[in-house]
Amino acid sequence: METKPKILVLFAHPAQSRSEVNLPLYHIALDHKAVTAVDLYAEYPDFNINIEREQQRLCDHDVIIFLYPLFWYSTPALLKEWQDLVLEYGFAYGHEGKALAGKYFFCAVSAGGEEKAYQTDGFNHFTIRQLLQPLEQMASITNMTYLAPFTLFGSRTAREQHRVTQHKAKWHTLLDKLLNNKLDIQRAQQIENLADLCQPEGKTE
Repeated sequence: METKPKILVLFAHPAQSRSEVNLPLYHIALDHKAVTAVDLYAEYPDFNINIEREQQRLCDHDVIIFLYPLFWYSTPALLKEWQDLVLEYGFAYGHEGKALAGKYFFCAVSAGGEEKAYQTDGFNHFTIRQLLQPLEQMASITNMTYLAPFTLFGSRTAREQHRVTQHKAKWHTLLDKLLNNKLDIQRAQQIENLADLCQPEGKTE
């Protein structure tokens, strides 16, 4: 019997009262017995990150997920601070820095613009995977396996268009696939949006 991987979800949203996508996904992860979900802004409102605790969390898990809204093509400030402090030389990278080697990493992000805006000929000039290349390189330097982002486009209108429920169902499916070693890792590395591999059973697009 294969060992079920341990999943760590690091949630970063500085304005949760306005979160219509990320907060529901965090609550799903929080309620999942096999997933560790951490609200970074709740734990570190003063940005005083406990480096040793965060490094131990990484060591204790097999799958690392950053859950956040895309802010100016990057992460919220606290998540960037977390990366700068926690992913130290000698721990996460460098000759002796092998703590994260072999783990899986991906981002679960919401983007305000429509998917067509995230194309080379669209408003933002780059695809979502291209915009997240700094995080892909972070995974590479730390010897983690990088998977495509789990993305919801058009998040500003998702609730009124009744797309959040479907996205939550896909998130459920993704967590279950990961926990049961049923995610096609090769495809997950290659595609543009991990959500495309997470259609709930019995559903068709």
